[in-house]
Amino acid sequence: MTGKKKLCLALAVLFAVNILIICLTQNVSAVTYQRGSSGSGVTQVQTKLKNLGFYKAEIDGIYGSRTEKAVKDFQRSYGLTVDGKAGPKTLKALGISSGGASGSNSGDVALLARLISAEARGEPYNGQVAVGAVVLNRMKHPSFPNTMSGVIYQPGAFSCLDDGQFNQPVADSCYQAARDALNGWDPSGGAIYYFNPATATNKWIWSRPLLIVIGKHRFCS
Repeated sequence: MTGKKKLCLALAVLFAVNILIICLTQNVSAVTYQRGSSGSGVTQVQTKLKNLGFYKAEIDGIYGSRTEKAVKDFQRSYGLTVDGKAGPKTLKALGISSGGASGSNSGDVALLARLISAEARGEPYNGQVAVGAVVLNRMKHPSFPNTMSGVIYQPGAFSCLDDGQFNQPVADSCYQAARDALNGWDPSGGAIYYFNPATATNKWIWSRPLLIVIGKHRFCS
C-alpha cells in the first residue's frame, strides 16, 4: 500500500471515529424521561420538582401520572412546551445535566452501596436510601468527617464493620439506593442517626429526636 493510500485510510478511520463520537454525544444530550421511565434520573427530576413545590407525592424514581403532571405544571410556569416529558430543555430549566442524573464516581456508589447492604439489605427500599442519606448528611455535619470513607470508617459508627456484614455480597437494590441517595433523595428527613430499637444497646441513642420510622429503623436528628 502506498503512502498516499495509507494516509487516505487513516483519514477515513479518523472521520468515522469523529462521526461516532458526535452521534454518541447527541444521543446522550437527547435523553428524555417520560411516563414509564424509572431510575435515578427520574428520582432527581422528582426531587427538583418537589423542592420547587410542583411535586407533592413520594419520591420513588418512577415516572407515573403524578410526575408527569408535576412536569407539565413546571413547564407551564417556565414557558416551556407543555408535553409532560422531561427532555433536554426541561432538564436544563430544572438545573439537571441533560446527560442524565448528576452522578458520583463509581467508587462512591460502590462504597455507599456496600454500607447500605450491610446495614439495611432486608429493609424497605426507601429505608435503604435513607441509610445512604444518613451517610451523606453526616458528611455535611460539623460533628462528622467530611468524606464518605471518613464517615463510613469512623470508629464505632457502623456495627456492620465489626460484625462482618460489611464484607458480605452487596444486594443489587443497594446500588440503586446509593445512586438515589447521592442524587438527593433523603427519605430520612435529614437524619444523622438511625438505629434498630430491637437490637440497640446504646441508651444514649434513644435520646435523639425522632424524625421518622422506616421499617425496623428509627431515624433521628
